[in-house]
Amino acid sequence: MIGQITSVFGVKGWLKVFSYTDPREGMLAYRDWTLVLDGKRIPVKLEEGRRQGQGIVVRLKGVDDRELARTYGGAEIRVPTEQLPELPEGEFYWHQLEGLEVFTVEGECLGKVHHLLETGSNDVLVVRATASSIDQRERLIPYLPDQVVHGVDLDNSRMVVDWDPEF
Repeated sequence: MIGQITSVFGVKGWLKVFSYTDPREGMLAYRDWTLVLDGKRIPVKLEEGRRQGQGIVVRLKGVDDRELARTYGGAEIRVPTEQLPELPEGEFYWHQLEGLEVFTVEGECLGKVHHLLETGSNDVLVVRATASSIDQRERLIPYLPDQVVHGVDLDNSRMVVDWDPEF
């Protein structure tokens, strides 16, 4: 997911979107989007977009009035993963980290990465309990490679963190 449609913008079918790309304008490089709304996948084409204040506004091909645009509110914006640029060694997209089982360096299972939060200073892993975790707590763990996160093994869906389970 590279972003989400938040609301309409103006009366000519433009939409406000929240971008998960860095920089925010990075999402405008992808022209073929799939919107996911209420479990339905809707292929759309990005006609144009621009920065507007702190956010991004876009116009989708064939969407030229406010009422039609409103029907896309809340939709997730996705692109095929093969279109994403390859990252340097040791860097990961959020979608790659979501779903990984999280273990302490001592081997205790804390749960699975449900999603990540952007806080400004560093990203935060939201780790939710699973049937095999040591307890049923949700944990917020800073995503700090080498300091807190000691290893990410995508092949085995596993992450190792130096984290006290009491936190």
